Amino acid sequence: MSALTWSVRALDHALDGEEIYRELLADEPAAFWLDGSLTDREARRVSVLGTSAGPDAEVIARDVGDGDVFAELQQLLSARSAQLDAVPAELRDVFSGGYVGYFGYELKVLTGGVAAHEAPTPDALWIWANRFVVIDHDENRTWLVAVHTPGDATASAWLDRARTAAATWYMGWRDAPAIAALDLEAHLEQDRATYLAGIDACMAALEAGETYEVCLTNRVRLPAIADPFEFYLWQRQSNPAPYSAFLRYGELAVASSSPERFLTVDGEGWAECRPIKGTAPRSADPAQDQLVAKALAEDEKTRAENLMIVDLIRNDLGRVSEPGTVQVPQLMAVESYQTMHQLVTTVRGRLRAGLDAVDAVRACFPPGSMTGAPKIRTMELLDELEWSARGVYSGVLGYLTVDGRADLSVVIRTAVMTREGTVVGAGGAIVLDSDPVAEYDEMVLKATATIQGRTA
Repeated sequence: MSALTWSVRALDHALDGEEIYRELLADEPAAFWLDGSLTDREARRVSVLGTSAGPDAEVIARDVGDGDVFAELQQLLSARSAQLDAVPAELRDVFSGGYVGYFGYELKVLTGGVAAHEAPTPDALWIWANRFVVIDHDENRTWLVAVHTPGDATASAWLDRARTAAATWYMGWRDAPAIAALDLEAHLEQDRATYLAGIDACMAALEAGETYEVCLTNRVRLPAIADPFEFYLWQRQSNPAPYSAFLRYGELAVASSSPERFLTVDGEGWAECRPIKGTAPRSADPAQDQLVAKALAEDEKTRAENLMIVDLIRNDLGRVSEPGTVQVPQLMAVESYQTMHQLVTTVRGRLRAGLDAVDAVRACFPPGSMTGAPKIRTMELLDELEWSARGVYSGVLGYLTVDGRADLSVVIRTAVMTREGTVVGAGGAIVLDSDPVAEYDEMVLKATATIQGRTA
């Protein structure tokens, strides 16, 4: 590979992500928007939008039969890092370039699971981000970035186009998409009776001691959406979340309003997971809303769910962390989003020398909050009970950078859109004292939040 260089232009104001997307990215074959504009949480104060263009443009789309995509990404990141000078100082704390995309759930075959179902969408999709815009909403500034071969005139032209993109913030209210009016329960892959029977099977496995917790999921299958980007704009206004994201590759589009961090790795090698276990709907009555949050925090069944996943993640991170560094700085805190309250824990560990962000992803994949515990046996049970591949849902989405950082969400509250239709996954953790009807209702609530937002 030939040498690459950085071109960075700084603006003293925050550009509008929607306008950047429309002006620069709407016609590209692959594009992404990691959207931090509509949340007040620290998880993402920055938005990153971009594509892959020019002579070194690259999109990695892989299925489970194509080899070890974790190892492939590791090699590509190493090679790209060798091509480049050090990341410019102004980008290190916001986004230092690399690959943006997802690892789908079926890649569990590379981490101890088996290939039980085949997804119609790529099991891994990663875009080499060599043209991107970083918007720091807190500091009200923007960086326009091109990573390119020396003398590449297309890079300068792209930066010029980016500079002329609209710099004003405007967001008009959007009407709900047509699919938001549908009865989502009527479109479930497994209807109420089938899902409840699956919960009964989980309970039997729990009572037999085969597992301690099972994250049983379902899928809502809806008609195709004519304009996936317009759907995402609706989603981000009706159900904003710290890990909102839009990803497009050809006829595949992913619109996510995930509140859950899978994994971050910082410049010092600290890896952090923030699993969510425990969900309750918001109330329009402030006093009642506080009572709902308090009840969630004190619910014994919910706390048991959360603690079991925390133990699993401590074990996962422990396999790649320096001895004695794995810690739990936040245990079961209530975090509130527009449509629901969630119970969130933070687990951290410092990666051992010689290991990197991809090693951490592999050790923790798929997310324990989407499997249950113990992970391998529970995934086998799920393969028997679920009828189809989870695909992008239950995987992880975000970025892996050329200087070893990572920021990845768990793919939940997400619509996966193709020409054939729209699929939304949802589920919940089953433990011994679960109420089957309440578990079914929670699954429907999560699917409804994805499609109908604040009407949930």
